[in-house]
Amino acid sequence: MRDDISCLESENIEANSSLLLKSKFSDTTLANFREFINGIWQGFLKRLLADPQELQVYQKVDRHGNKFWQAYDPMTEKSFSSGSEADVCMWIEQLYQQQRYDTINSGNWQ
Repeated sequence: MRDDISCLESENIEANSSLLLKSKFSDTTLANFREFINGIWQGFLKRLLADPQELQVYQKVDRHGNKFWQAYDPMTEKSFSSGSEADVCMWIEQLYQQQRYDTINSGNWQ
């Protein structure tokens, strides 16, 4: 009885596996992965080096691809989120005005 199992030689295995890898992981996929890792690293560095008392503003993207803005003031522990950059700017201005008002008026009650 003849054995019908055929084996690939090592050269054919290497060629086939490299073709498989190239088709599964396109240059675009690798570039996206590098960009994702770079974004994580940059975010980590920003948070590590940031002044903990400084106002923090981030633009984020939800799972549906919608961009939104998020702001956090560690001094007052207040935060705000909006899809509009202008709304976040107004919130920051109001926060600044309130802190300024509180500072000015706190001197009058001595």
